Amino acid sequence: MKYDPGSRFFDEMFSASGQVRPHYEGVRAYLEQLGVAEFERRRHLLDAAFRNQGITFTVYGDAQGTERTFPFDPVPRVIPASEWAHVEAGLTQRVRALNAFLTDIYSGAQILADGVIPAELVFTSSHFRREVHGVTPPGGVFIHVVGTDLIRDERGEYLVLEDNLRSPSGVSYLLANRQAMTRIYPGMFEGQGVRPVQQYATALLANLQAVSPKPGGTVVVLTPGMYNSAYFEHAYLAQQMGVELVEGRDLFVDAGRVWMRTTGGRRQVDVIYRRIDDDFLDPLAFRRDSSLGVSGLMEVYRQGRVAIANAVGTGVADDKAVYAYVPDMIRYYLGEAPLLNNVPTYLGWNADHLEHMLANAGDLVFKAVGEAGGYGMLIGPAATRDETAAYLERVRANPREFIAQPVVGLSRHPTLYPDTGTFEGAHIDLRPYVLFGRDVTIVPGGLTRVALTRGSLVVNSSQGGGSKDTWVLDHDGPGPAQGMTQHLHGDPVPGQTQGQSQGQGQTQAQSRGGAHSYQQLEKTELGTGQPGEET
Repeated sequence: MKYDPGSRFFDEMFSASGQVRPHYEGVRAYLEQLGVAEFERRRHLLDAAFRNQGITFTVYGDAQGTERTFPFDPVPRVIPASEWAHVEAGLTQRVRALNAFLTDIYSGAQILADGVIPAELVFTSSHFRREVHGVTPPGGVFIHVVGTDLIRDERGEYLVLEDNLRSPSGVSYLLANRQAMTRIYPGMFEGQGVRPVQQYATALLANLQAVSPKPGGTVVVLTPGMYNSAYFEHAYLAQQMGVELVEGRDLFVDAGRVWMRTTGGRRQVDVIYRRIDDDFLDPLAFRRDSSLGVSGLMEVYRQGRVAIANAVGTGVADDKAVYAYVPDMIRYYLGEAPLLNNVPTYLGWNADHLEHMLANAGDLVFKAVGEAGGYGMLIGPAATRDETAAYLERVRANPREFIAQPVVGLSRHPTLYPDTGTFEGAHIDLRPYVLFGRDVTIVPGGLTRVALTRGSLVVNSSQGGGSKDTWVLDHDGPGPAQGMTQHLHGDPVPGQTQGQSQGQGQTQAQSRGGAHSYQQLEKTELGTGQPGEET
């Protein structure tokens, strides 16, 4: 495998001396055995599979059209067991503190009274919802699903870039990536000990049902509709969970309950996994011009007769200015030192910080606190003088709405570039998905996003980024896997209880149809030039 890891950035697969890291030895051996030409041929099969399955995303305001196939690079990102254990512990700690923070500020707000976080910062956030002050959601759970963005700096340390609590997206691509990889490159998985991810939909459904106001309640996925950028994901998750995908017009409120229109008559809805922002949920409570929500929904919610995931008002905790105080939340609520550090952050509302931001704009990355998807950013070193001047005018006019961070050299990963047919280093991040409820459940891996534009540090799909399959191993490598056969047959993995294993059994059984016969699939592919059959 011809590849130059360089020395400026941390490389996930190779050390600075060019030695392959132990947990990547199996992948490197497979790539060398397969050869670049065959690897590239199969990548085209992946692209075709994604197109045929409608695995797309939407980019607004792009001259080339809005809907496109999600770019995918088939060189997997591999995380050894001990490294993942640290990430998992840090994410668990973080989500517990964030949920405690939301519970607190919508009730007694003790953390504000104690001066740990400035009250002004919280109450001026555009995502703080006074309409739900004093409302405790079912089970006391505010953040049922969290997508936390992690990066690795030049030293290889994991840092939290931001928390996504309102409506984190991308998990459907994680699941689709794994499904496609096991079909097109089945031999790559042999003997690797890769932990499964297909149990996510089962775990998500259980998490939602656990907060239902009544046993066996009806769960629905609420989407803005087919023109939303993440509509594929909304439909995919509803299908995988076996629940209805609905729009606001499919629901109505009557007699203090939420109902769904069906061909067999109305049916009560108990849990709404919403994929629309607070502003559009209920025109009687928020934006009066919204046609996406349900009139009267908030009154039913306040009475505790319907659960909404994530809870209304969670956005205040993923405000990029509030993010800077999450380590303080961990110390305050849990009495623990943070296991995962933040990226150093300057806050525009702080006069001293603002002065530094304005004086050093060429060395910083600016972000609007309420934006997502890579929008509302200024990357100082890459911006022109005019772009910087125009952006700083916005910062001066409304400093509360901006933060700035030093440029972090995101770790790089070998990536196949079709135009040259060679492996080159591309910057990546990682978005693990955390399910929070009675327990914390974290999918082993996450969505690795990759900056496919050469030299770019922006990994968002809306800005030219793509994704990779993310492997979490049940060992640290190298050597034979200890748990692959156990995973495929639903047996307990090391450190897992029998009850946990049984809870994952159905999804594992569904996902192992193409996995139990990797060698047979590999032979089929090489003989016919077509992807192996998925059973």
